Amino acid sequence: MTEQHHGGRIVGPDYLLAGRYRLDSKLGGGGMGSVWLANDTLLHRKVAVKQVTTTVNMDEAQAREIRRRATREGRMAARLDNPHAIAMHDVALDGGEPWLVMEYLPSRSLAKALGSVGRIPPSEVIQIGARVADALAEAHTAGIVHRDIKPGNILIADRGAALGMVKISDFGISRATGEKDDDDSDVITGTPAYFAPEVARGADPDEASDVFSLGATLYTATEGQPPFGTAADTRELLHRVALGEIQPPRRSGAMTAILLRMLEPDPKRRPTMGQARDELIALQSDGRTRASLNSPLRAADGAVPYWARRGSTSGSTERSGQRPSGTAPFATGPADTRRLPRTSYAPPPFEPAKRKPTLLTQPYLSMAIAALAILILIVVLLILL
Repeated sequence: MTEQHHGGRIVGPDYLLAGRYRLDSKLGGGGMGSVWLANDTLLHRKVAVKQVTTTVNMDEAQAREIRRRATREGRMAARLDNPHAIAMHDVALDGGEPWLVMEYLPSRSLAKALGSVGRIPPSEVIQIGARVADALAEAHTAGIVHRDIKPGNILIADRGAALGMVKISDFGISRATGEKDDDDSDVITGTPAYFAPEVARGADPDEASDVFSLGATLYTATEGQPPFGTAADTRELLHRVALGEIQPPRRSGAMTAILLRMLEPDPKRRPTMGQARDELIALQSDGRTRASLNSPLRAADGAVPYWARRGSTSGSTERSGQRPSGTAPFATGPADTRRLPRTSYAPPPFEPAKRKPTLLTQPYLSMAIAALAILILIVVLLILL
């Protein structure tokens, strides 16, 4: 359903929010509510508006907490002014309830991309990591801890003028450094597969745990699964995370050293987010500086990676994150549902292993026969004499 009740009103397409934002279509949902595409009738631009979970049928204390959290998210996100963080435009009140009005980026999440290609080449993951780390380093400088860094919260523009741009989103459970959390202290917020070990053991998330979560996200992008694997049982997964024993990366290439430092079990031994960003920038093959981070992702051929384009689909050769040599990038139209062709492989002709010569093989066999004949001849001559 695209319509639902909100504070006694039916909210759906064409609904005018706060007298300014006209809803278009639902983009998705999250832990705190749904996200809609809307038109800003004042500035004539598309925006994303996040609908806070309805407070209908809640007691006043619960409703007040929901509103407080939404306002906090808007306030924190508004502190950031980084090209790799989704911008917060407004906190709109409608019927006494807050809606977050954010930059709209036509995009897919890194999680969705990985669902199609399985994993991504390290050279492209390095670029993603450098851009996200740049935004998070600025957040940490501003005293903001994200607390939920994962592939689902990293967006890559998949069409339009912004094609290939990378942005971190959803500061919905972020918290200012040192800010008291009124939540139940026994509840861990975030996504367990990307937790830092100390968070799984009950410590409060901080800048160092953000570094670990970003490392876990980059690991997942290159390896195809999180560093602690997967488990249907959340408790089992949390136990693995708490032990801090990751599965060693096998496909991370030049990124391996910085990745392992970001995934250090001891938070004191991890780099800061700024240091991680600088090391990731240094690994970029073309030597781009921080000033040039505000640019689209590039594959080895200089184009935006095929998996980041709207209309790309999964296929057998995509599982490695590489497009086969000689194939064209996917078209960006939604009707393009082709699969990439399989690459052919022919084994070399069979060649029997060569044996080392022995006394039973030529020319040693002929020599042995000749020597035996001479010995027999000598014996015969001696007898005759």
